[in-house]
Amino acid sequence: MNNRKYWQVRKDWFEWCGALSEKELMAKRTGGLGCIISTLYHIVAVEYSWICGGIQEKAVHIPSFEEVSSLRQVRAFSDRCHAEVAPFVYEWNEQLEDRVMIDITDDGEREAHTYGEVMRHVIAHEIHPIGQLSVWAREVGKKPITANLIGRGLFPQPDQHS
Repeated sequence: MNNRKYWQVRKDWFEWCGALSEKELMAKRTGGLGCIISTLYHIVAVEYSWICGGIQEKAVHIPSFEEVSSLRQVRAFSDRCHAEVAPFVYEWNEQLEDRVMIDITDDGEREAHTYGEVMRHVIAHEIHPIGQLSVWAREVGKKPITANLIGRGLFPQPDQHS
């Protein structure tokens, strides 16, 4: 399987952001996390925290947004996290679905979650921020990155003659 197929939407958003000034990327906006670059940071941090820190129980270091607040720094943070997250994601298999991890909530409570539930949460979590980026893209007069899975080469194409 060609692993370069995955994380396409995020990579496309980082490239899209390269056409904007740092001032535009940091501009306060209505909704979501308030600015484009902090939204991308949040997407990366949540994925990394749940998969590496939660499921894999690794010690993770998530810098504060203030430590990585430029596009270059957030992209480097994303690349570092991706290097740790990707091998686990690529090796995902059915036996992992029902394994249990314990999460400590913000209130200090212990909650049990299956790995399958957490993985789907991570996927679903990215949907809203990507939608918010799309709204902001239109506000700055730019075409947003499509989140469409169709046509990205992620799935084998069916035989049209069947």
